[in-house]
Amino acid sequence: MAKEPADVLVVMGTRPEVIKLAPVVAALRGRGLRAPVLATAQHRSLLDQMLEAFDLHPDWDLDCMRPDQQLSQLVSRALPAIEAIIRDSGARVVLAQGDTTTVFTAALAAFHARVPFGHVEAGLRSGDLAAPFPEEGNRRLATVLSRFHFAPTDTARAALLAEGVAAADIHVVGNTVIDALLAMASRPELPWPGALPPLRSGQRLVLVTLHRRENFGAPLERCFAALAAFARAHPEAVLAYPVHPNPHVLAPARAALGGLANVHLLEPLDYPHMVGLMRRAWALVTDSGGLQEEAPALGKPVLVCRQVTERPEAVAAGSVKLAGVDGTTLTALLEQLWNDPGRYQAMAVPRFPFGDGHAGERIAGILSDWLAG
Repeated sequence: MAKEPADVLVVMGTRPEVIKLAPVVAALRGRGLRAPVLATAQHRSLLDQMLEAFDLHPDWDLDCMRPDQQLSQLVSRALPAIEAIIRDSGARVVLAQGDTTTVFTAALAAFHARVPFGHVEAGLRSGDLAAPFPEEGNRRLATVLSRFHFAPTDTARAALLAEGVAAADIHVVGNTVIDALLAMASRPELPWPGALPPLRSGQRLVLVTLHRRENFGAPLERCFAALAAFARAHPEAVLAYPVHPNPHVLAPARAALGGLANVHLLEPLDYPHMVGLMRRAWALVTDSGGLQEEAPALGKPVLVCRQVTERPEAVAAGSVKLAGVDGTTLTALLEQLWNDPGRYQAMAVPRFPFGDGHAGERIAGILSDWLAG
């Protein structure tokens, strides 16, 4: 437990939250603020992997993950525990990032404790409560409970204004994931997964991450079938898929893709390995939100297996295309990129719709000024 009252209590529960909050924690501490970390461990192994990569050591760990748990069960454990820590820590601000159940419970616990809540990556909207689920709902609920809205883009700011958030409470800072990405990608050497053979001349690496809850079942199976057909049609393609450990993902992935020589089902990767693969990738196939932000900055085309996205800036920039979940559109888009160099090159241009790599510093500055005032 932190020994002194906290200036900013930083709450994180999943792998992406660690990546996106690590630059903020560093910037807060760089200004001399006490910024202890509370880990809910909503995702246990993936969280631990990322905490180690960023040398973060939680002051509290709730160890909330249970096999195949319901979201309401997670809320019932996390909510009272987070509120108790907020009160015991003496936190003046509570900060969380994104759209998970951890974020919603942190916002509600801060509200109950009458402590201002700061929402990093505020204002993202798909317009559909069912997609992504439950993330869209979590974001909207967190907005109602937030005092500081750290929006990554002007589009996110406009969404918040349309919902009645006061303009003075919205701060367009960029996305902190670009801070983390640019710092990692600037390293001259990044590790390569031991389970993935080195690429040979003429091979093209397709990096795959598919794991979203709303895609469980038939949608995921259709996407896997499309990837399997593509791998069979193009033996010179190498598909690398760090598979999420959730059994609703792992079992169908193994069934559809496990026997293909040019498809490599990998254990979840730490951030240096993941950025290394992104840097070498020809293209990405994903349903992840974070990769829609990161890959454009590296000039990598992204095909998103979702019907809608709360990150329209990447689509507008030309780096991302929605592939849906019927499998047919994904196949068509992969073949277009594979066979049409001009179409590929039009997408494979580094673009920065989500910021310049200084979002963490801006957030720390805003909170530091508020705490001092």
